[in-house]
Amino acid sequence: MTDIQKPATRPANPRFSSGPCAKPPTWTLDALSDAALGRSHRAAVGKDKLKAAIEGTREVLGIPADYKIGIVPASDTGAVEMALWSLLGARGVEMLAWESFGAGWVTDVTKQLKLDAVTKVADYGEIVDLASVDFTNDVVFTWNGTTSGVRVPNGDWIPADREGLTICDATSAAFAMDLPWDKLDVTTFSWQKVLGGEAAHGILILSPRAVERLESYTPAWPLPKIFRLTKGGSPPEGGKLIEGIFTGATINTPSMLAVEDYLFALDWARSVGGLEGLKARADANTAAVSDFVETHDWIEFLAADPAIRSNTSVCVKFTDARITDGATFAKAVAKRLEAEGVALDVGAYRDAPAGLRIWCGGTVEAADVAALMPWLNWAFEAEIAALTEAA
Repeated sequence: MTDIQKPATRPANPRFSSGPCAKPPTWTLDALSDAALGRSHRAAVGKDKLKAAIEGTREVLGIPADYKIGIVPASDTGAVEMALWSLLGARGVEMLAWESFGAGWVTDVTKQLKLDAVTKVADYGEIVDLASVDFTNDVVFTWNGTTSGVRVPNGDWIPADREGLTICDATSAAFAMDLPWDKLDVTTFSWQKVLGGEAAHGILILSPRAVERLESYTPAWPLPKIFRLTKGGSPPEGGKLIEGIFTGATINTPSMLAVEDYLFALDWARSVGGLEGLKARADANTAAVSDFVETHDWIEFLAADPAIRSNTSVCVKFTDARITDGATFAKAVAKRLEAEGVALDVGAYRDAPAGLRIWCGGTVEAADVAALMPWLNWAFEAEIAALTEAA
């Protein structure tokens, strides 16, 4: 095969996975030495740490004081499912999807809950007509499509006087994008994304409107214990909100090691300027990819419109006419990058179009993204050369 010169500089950290994501740059195992291991999460030390995680989330994200924040099981998926199963069914539902996780919520609502929902789906790289959404319904959507690199541009399309609830999966948006809390009634995320925390725990955030729904309505279907946010009441009457969930008394036993890791990540977030600093870091990372894409005609963003392009899960595709099998080519490029130890876990999501997905959230250093770009060029040229020689 033709010898193609390798770049001289390598990323200091090759971890560009879209979840679990890179740890904060200053993270070490020693950062977890104060974890309340071997202690009950209901002991004073456990309660204090869980409460600190909740209030730290409120502080860094600027969540209103009258919104409830709970730590729940099963990552973002668990938080979304709790909301869907506990809140939907009181009025019409509109499901919006522009990538695989949003499509998964459509399946759960229409096939499992069997609700006759209005469904609006866009292809990867695009977004639905937000102006057409009917807010007399409850509306379920992802703020940022982790597998498509598409995000909503802002919250202007959500009316303040809406009748239904907005249920927003913000797992790869929280801590990297502005979330308009007055437009969001239910918001979920996992700290394994933008803050690089350990997996398995989710965050569920409820507005006063969402709490009012919970306390005035109980769905007709059975709710497993880990989905129950209220006690008392029977369909269709609501029960009383279980306040403890939102003060640190979790539904099931949390990992105090993971909680300690999140507390470290929150401290690190504060050290880089809080939400504004995290957004700036993600924007700088994405700009390094954008500069490269603009100067190379064989690669494009999956999301062609910059207004809806993610600054965390950055998805690109190869457009060279010599490529006849896009999926095989993209996998080969990702494999070359991994073999060189310069980029790990950058293949496109299994349900997404062929290409690469480069995580650009705030825990990634811009210098590492910039250092990766010449290697991306090298891997592309090497794979094109291999195709040419095989022809």
